[in-house]
Amino acid sequence: MGQYFIGDFLKRIKRPIELDPNEEYKLVTIKMNHNGVVLRHLKQGSLIKSKMYQVKAGDFILSGIDARNGAFGIVPPELDNAIVTNDFWYFKIEEDIISKALFLELTATTWFDEICNKGSDGTTQRIRLQKDKFFNQSVFLPKKEIQDDLLNKILEYRSGQNELFVEIQTQKQLIAQLKQSILQEAIQGNLTQKWRKQNPDVEPASELLKRIKAEKAQLIKEKKIKKEKPLPPITEGDIPFELPIGWVWCRLGQIIVNSDNLNIQKELPQDTIINYVDIDAIDNKKHIIREPKQEKVSNLSSRARRILKKGWVMYSLVRPYLQNLAIVDEDKEFYIGSTGFAVFDCIHSQNRYLFQLLQSKYIEELYLSYMDGFNSPSITHDQFKSTLIPLPTANEQKAIVEKVETLMGHCNALEQEITQSEEHANILMQAVLKEAFEGGKGQPA
Repeated sequence: MGQYFIGDFLKRIKRPIELDPNEEYKLVTIKMNHNGVVLRHLKQGSLIKSKMYQVKAGDFILSGIDARNGAFGIVPPELDNAIVTNDFWYFKIEEDIISKALFLELTATTWFDEICNKGSDGTTQRIRLQKDKFFNQSVFLPKKEIQDDLLNKILEYRSGQNELFVEIQTQKQLIAQLKQSILQEAIQGNLTQKWRKQNPDVEPASELLKRIKAEKAQLIKEKKIKKEKPLPPITEGDIPFELPIGWVWCRLGQIIVNSDNLNIQKELPQDTIINYVDIDAIDNKKHIIREPKQEKVSNLSSRARRILKKGWVMYSLVRPYLQNLAIVDEDKEFYIGSTGFAVFDCIHSQNRYLFQLLQSKYIEELYLSYMDGFNSPSITHDQFKSTLIPLPTANEQKAIVEKVETLMGHCNALEQEITQSEEHANILMQAVLKEAFEGGKGQPA
């Protein structure tokens, strides 16, 4: 076992390239979570203003910004001679210290993630690899004479592990499809067919819609909400699927009231502490708000305006955060969300029904078709309020919510079992490495 600095065996190389304005170039990007080096897009040389560098097939390359999140890998043959900015680092591996084959196998574990994490620093929005922190880390590596044995042991274990992971990914995909099927069945009324038979005398949703309209008119009259511009009428050609008897189609804006805005820069002292929720502060798997960021008014942008209230729904209108939605689960002083959210409350309806509806494939595909813009594609608040939604009666909404939550609970339990299998497989791989790396210095990193 020998102790080395990262800079001893990873030598950064650069191949500056003068771009031909008339030539088309392949630009590289690297997916996070060990998902590989891929083509970002093709671009004419005349449209590229940054200094660019050429990569070769077989280069080990990483993203200076996202390496800590597993954004590294090998340049594939189809990207030979592609180009990158200086934000991407690529290396020559000193094979007299560690074989390239063994190093690449180690980077497929959490070993190199941790090295990149320790080698990164910066402000919240600009964390990236720092040259000195990265290259000056020390690690223990096995002696050259046992590296082939270690590689063979890893490859042997990896073969069986890969078969397990393929099965795990298949199971995850099936559960994701099942969840989408449950949501689609819910919003089409198929989950509550039995409920409707048991409750035949429930008033139609058209009556609910009348009460909502009257309630909104009263709120406008009392100046508790602002009058909104009329929503487009619903035509036969707008209807995407048939609804059960008693349900109606309506526009989302008909049944909700939007959160008020607070211009914190003008209305609050600059040293006021704000509990701020930006669009990336939502866990898009569990659909909950992570701990809000506590910032002074002076440190926040003009996007910090949406007032958040307990029980209200917040939905990100910005791609790739369309599944970043949550129900606000607590009251906080100066609780503020980004203008990238639609924040709303339902009138005489179940917020959780709308919360489930917004997770459906129907909504996802609809909003993706609306997407516009290059840097931050998003849908507008007008498009959001004009969304055509299926509306059951208030009592059936409650029955749908209960049914969906029960079924989703079963799905989540299955997912937990699968996740535990995956974690167990990763622990076994770390055990293989620990054994190979000898006793107390066993865990690389």
